[in-house]
Amino acid sequence: MPASPLDALRGIVGPAHVLTGVDCGPYVVDGRTPEAVALPGSKDEVAAVLLAAAEAELPVTPWGGGTKMGIGNPPQRLGLVLALKRLNRLLEHEPGDLTATVEAGITLGALQRELGGRGQWISLDPAHADEATLGGILSSNAAGPRRHLYGSCRDLLIGVTVVTAAGALVKGGGKVVKNVAGYDLPKLFIGAFGTLGVVVEATVKLRPRPDADRLVVARFAQLKEAGAAARAVMGSDLLPSALDLVDGETLRALALGGPDGAALLIGVDGIPEQVAWQCAEVEHLLRPQGLADARVLDGDARDAAWRARGGLGRGAFAETAAVMKWVVLPAQVADVMEQGAAVAQRAGLIAALAAHAGVGVVEAVLAGARAGDATAIAGVLTEWRALVRAAGGQALVESAPLAVKERVPVWDDPGPALRIMQRIKSQFDPAGLLNPGRFVGGI
Repeated sequence: MPASPLDALRGIVGPAHVLTGVDCGPYVVDGRTPEAVALPGSKDEVAAVLLAAAEAELPVTPWGGGTKMGIGNPPQRLGLVLALKRLNRLLEHEPGDLTATVEAGITLGALQRELGGRGQWISLDPAHADEATLGGILSSNAAGPRRHLYGSCRDLLIGVTVVTAAGALVKGGGKVVKNVAGYDLPKLFIGAFGTLGVVVEATVKLRPRPDADRLVVARFAQLKEAGAAARAVMGSDLLPSALDLVDGETLRALALGGPDGAALLIGVDGIPEQVAWQCAEVEHLLRPQGLADARVLDGDARDAAWRARGGLGRGAFAETAAVMKWVVLPAQVADVMEQGAAVAQRAGLIAALAAHAGVGVVEAVLAGARAGDATAIAGVLTEWRALVRAAGGQALVESAPLAVKERVPVWDDPGPALRIMQRIKSQFDPAGLLNPGRFVGGI
């Protein structure tokens, strides 16, 4: 990077908060090192940095905790990484209104600890809470098992402040749950991976912390039985907060058994009497479905199991070859998981498969003796995508070596929606400087 833009960045955020050379090592994306990293300390500094980058025609990659940076096409040029970890404050908390306004760089774990001391929480539980920032979670639309009951980022975001590619601060939405009617523009930034603007503040809905919280691990001899049991739970009077279907390899990774069979991980929270009734009713309901064994976990054992489930992509195997996310109809989850495991086995690889069964989102982790064989890995990912498409769904490569990404598209075909997405991008970022080329359709 020329000296002039670097001097401008140092003048905005201070020399100590501009990294170059080997100091940029922690911010490598797909083998490419950024030309510089800027760490602004306020939203006004973010705006000034983006304006300076725009004047220098420098591409900018927003960076929260880095947990989702494996998603996306390899960058053609990694110019400036905009790291937001210094924007890490809880700005406002209105317990009576059940809302909070926070800076985008606060980690989910830190936010939950602050809110938890006041008896409330934000009902999001994606993986790696002590690394993932709220801005990154919104920008990648990350969600965990409890989306089954409480919804995803789109259900919890009330208002947002973003900085555009031209350095303008823009606010959308409000700070109360009942906002005025009209187009909900803040939700455009959810799942946009920073291609439309940089999220710097967000106002979110909160919930009271439940008095009781349990995890029922219901084991079955076969995946199909567990899949049928998931549908039985969804059709019953039970109201689980989470309903995850996991195969034997995932059970092994979670230290809950395996590698044979399958299980349902059923989260139940609320008042103690209600939780106790639901835990007992789960066993009654699932016994005719082939239930082999049921355990109720609480406290540290429950938390450890959910943490391991969230960290499946990193922790399922000693050496992970690739991770793919599938989205299918909930009724097809068990079938595609079973067929996906067979595809991996035929290729001489192994897979750990787990799904948020109620919403049809499957996480597929690939490993095995041929984990270094890019051709074999790409072949399995290609077959998986064909399998998911045949079921009417879509598949996304969440992480894979660069040699695999060169063989398999990261994003699935968005179809006619791509033209609309391109037009929106041209309105928000006409010069194409925000995370260029990494999103769907090369946006």
